[in-house]
Amino acid sequence: MQAWAVQLAAFGLGAVGWTLAEYALHRFVFHGASAKRLGAGEHRRHHAQVDYFAPWWQKALAALAATSIMLPLAVFVGGRASGVVFTLGFVTMYLTYEVLHRRAHTHPPRGPYGRWLRRNHFAHHFANPRLAQGVTTPIWDVVFSTRLSVEKVRVPRRLALPWLVDGAGEIRPAFAGDYELVGSRHSDAETRRSDAEAANENRSPSAGGAGQGPAWT
Repeated sequence: MQAWAVQLAAFGLGAVGWTLAEYALHRFVFHGASAKRLGAGEHRRHHAQVDYFAPWWQKALAALAATSIMLPLAVFVGGRASGVVFTLGFVTMYLTYEVLHRRAHTHPPRGPYGRWLRRNHFAHHFANPRLAQGVTTPIWDVVFSTRLSVEKVRVPRRLALPWLVDGAGEIRPAFAGDYELVGSRHSDAETRRSDAEAANENRSPSAGGAGQGPAWT
């Protein structure tokens, strides 16, 4: 096999490696048994407050630590050139994930992939946080039987994404086939406490806040 083909394969394997790591971290760390694991508390806060993201410097430190471990292992297994390219593929896909994930929360979809990503990811947020663990791809959810299918994603009004609603706070017509709003836009200290409690327990947020039923059944 020619050298360029070997490096291309190494880059691709690194990118696929990130998607598996993304799934594993999401399922077993961020939504694992304990909310006290490294990264789990920040992630569950993101579920309770969908506009919250962990500080960039925390992610940068985590990425640096992971790269410092992965690079020498990859070089040991695949040789210097392939190991470096494998790690580059992994890091590139991680950065792609970060961009896609943030844009899913802040921007409307563009094209079929963007529509799928948002529908799948917000079903994870608002229907069942224990399922649909893949963000960039459904492959590992299929492999490990954690796919999540809902007719429509039911979004609590108080947690509606800015791009999803119009100036009156109603679903934009372009997204009405995939989403529906439930509950009230009202949010107070008790509602926020209830949302945080649900996130820490890996439950979907309630439709109406504290003491109300879940947004999805």
